[in-house]
Amino acid sequence: MKYPQGVKRNQVNTPRADKEINYGQRGMTLEKDLDKTNQFYLDTKRAIIHKKPTPVQIVNVDYPSRKKAKITEAYFKVPSTSDYNGLYKGRYIDFEAKETRNKTRFPFINIHAHQVEHMRACHNQGGIVFIIVKFTVHDEVYLYPFEHFVKHWDAYLGNGRKSITYADIKAESILLPIKYNPRYDYLAAVDEFYFE
Repeated sequence: MKYPQGVKRNQVNTPRADKEINYGQRGMTLEKDLDKTNQFYLDTKRAIIHKKPTPVQIVNVDYPSRKKAKITEAYFKVPSTSDYNGLYKGRYIDFEAKETRNKTRFPFINIHAHQVEHMRACHNQGGIVFIIVKFTVHDEVYLYPFEHFVKHWDAYLGNGRKSITYADIKAESILLPIKYNPRYDYLAAVDEFYFE
């Protein structure tokens, strides 16, 4: 059968071996779902939680016209802290959202030392601190309390494992099922772990 423009059907979706892999948008699906969840929490007056913007120093801007200003050079001012923060039930919340395609572990290369130290400082001041980890291969999302995560991190700093096993995260975390609204009701898990 002939298709428009002479393309045979079996050639349309043939993957190309030389296609580059884009790592720049990893984690964006989870973050978009969390943004929708946070908007739901805000709309229903359940909590006030926002994504923190990364501080950037703009160095150069091209102005081909007033409406088409284009940033051509910018640098991060300071290392970022964690992804989200806000208030829930009168308590400060601070958390990081991470995705991994690894089936069996969460590599520590996915998180920076300055982010962990920021979360440690928030935890030490009585804040509710956790990491939301998505295993994309398993299509599972977990709320991983900082209290459990930091034990593995400190062992890693003492020349321990360079990752946390999937089994450990599954055992020490709370599974967040995907729903329509909110997408990931992580505050239900916060209630279960921190308020019961």
